[in-house]
Amino acid sequence: MGTITRGTTGHNRLRRVDRWIIAVHGRMLASADRPVVVDLGYGASPVTTLELFTRLRRINPGVEVIGVEIDPARVAAALPYERPGLSFVLGGFELPVPRPPLLVRAFNVLRQYDEDEAWRAWDMLRSRLAPGGAVVEGTCSEIGHRAAWVGLNADGPVTLTLATRFAGFDRPSALAERLPKVLIHRNVSGERIHALLRDLDHAWDVCAPYGAYGVRQRWMAAVAQLAATWPVAVFPPLGGRARSRLGELTVPWSAVAPSKRPATP
Repeated sequence: MGTITRGTTGHNRLRRVDRWIIAVHGRMLASADRPVVVDLGYGASPVTTLELFTRLRRINPGVEVIGVEIDPARVAAALPYERPGLSFVLGGFELPVPRPPLLVRAFNVLRQYDEDEAWRAWDMLRSRLAPGGAVVEGTCSEIGHRAAWVGLNADGPVTLTLATRFAGFDRPSALAERLPKVLIHRNVSGERIHALLRDLDHAWDVCAPYGAYGVRQRWMAAVAQLAATWPVAVFPPLGGRARSRLGELTVPWSAVAPSKRPATP
């Protein structure tokens, strides 16, 4: 279920989200017995699936990573890279895997869909999860220097994370171009995501003097400034200095949720 994407990918393009997955969901994955992790829509090359597999195997040698692609040619090209614990199958949002996945990573998959279709894809992915499982769905730039993703569980979206390389933007609101599909068209006056980015830019301006110590220090100060008026995560694993120093910012989904979900046909 779904349509073929452009398939653009590259080495370390998804390093930021993988690092976040390990920080936020690493304990869950490490304690599970042979957990299934799905990389949905890995693209023309299986490189980011291989990287995810390598990273997760460090925290749980029994993890099984399955790359799911809707393009038969891409699946065929990935099969030579299979090894114990890593496989590739043909499929889409229905997730044709042998056991319910504990985690699904879906990146740069939903950009070509309409907003209502993206919501339905979320619903389908959530319905396929193992108990306590999570979906991480988002988008990033071609080299991964700007990214945004939503963390979901069986009940719905839980968090929104913005992540950036410090040399990858002039103002934080530049991350708007990488917002997940259900938010990218909501970056207009009157919507909460627009207000968040506006206030983040303001905090960035207020903290300009910290730029003398480097962009990282200015970002960290701006995140702290924003946390005075927004429910920014300030404690691990979602927040705190360990996350903000990496160029991350996480807020509850309720803080940025669209004013109204599109009607489902």
